[in-house]
Amino acid sequence: MSHHISSVQLMSSTMVGITTDQIDRRAQGLITEVGAYPSSLLYNGFPKSITTSVNNIVAHGIPDDRPLLNGDIITVDVAVYYKGYHGDSSETFLVGEVDNGGKKLVTAAREIMQAGINCCRPGISFSTLGGVIDGEARKRGLCVLPCVGAHGVGRFLHEYPHIFQFANNYVRGQEKMEKGMVFTVEPAIGQGKPDCVTLSEDNWTVTTFDGSRAAYFEHTILITDTGHEILTE
Repeated sequence: MSHHISSVQLMSSTMVGITTDQIDRRAQGLITEVGAYPSSLLYNGFPKSITTSVNNIVAHGIPDDRPLLNGDIITVDVAVYYKGYHGDSSETFLVGEVDNGGKKLVTAAREIMQAGINCCRPGISFSTLGGVIDGEARKRGLCVLPCVGAHGVGRFLHEYPHIFQFANNYVRGQEKMEKGMVFTVEPAIGQGKPDCVTLSEDNWTVTTFDGSRAAYFEHTILITDTGHEILTE
């Protein structure tokens, strides 16, 4: 995307005490000032421009007036609509002094996403991608939380294919990557168990009910002749 709005831009000046609402307002300003639109805003009724998921919130956290605390981790997910196309990316950040377990989780989540991206090229099945991601998580004593799925992205925010990011032998997973496909890679990595998640009453916020933390990184990639190109770096 020629006007990529990075989650890093939003968090570069983040300090303990800032609210997720403040981050959301900054995101909306950065997006609209380049003539783009925040894809999440009013998407199926979602009330904010980005999602902010703190600690045991796995995904789709709604920005609010909660101040970030020393030791938090926060995943900021930014999707932008520009000149007829969407792009989608996310990153997990450390707030203040985070314990070693939190640091290792965030580092591992980035590495696992990258390992998944590295295997993407024409002819590779989507179940292979899921297997790579699952194996990398298990090697680190972590798990993939299946509530977060990767997806195609283009003229619509969520398009074909829907991608399971865990080991599977589903029929859909046997489909092959083809040149020209554009999709996300965004495994949610947890410290607990894969099935320890629940949907909050707002019908958006996904949390772990055992309090275990989660982190995820996301890029939108294009399948090329011989490999892939990351579009959201």
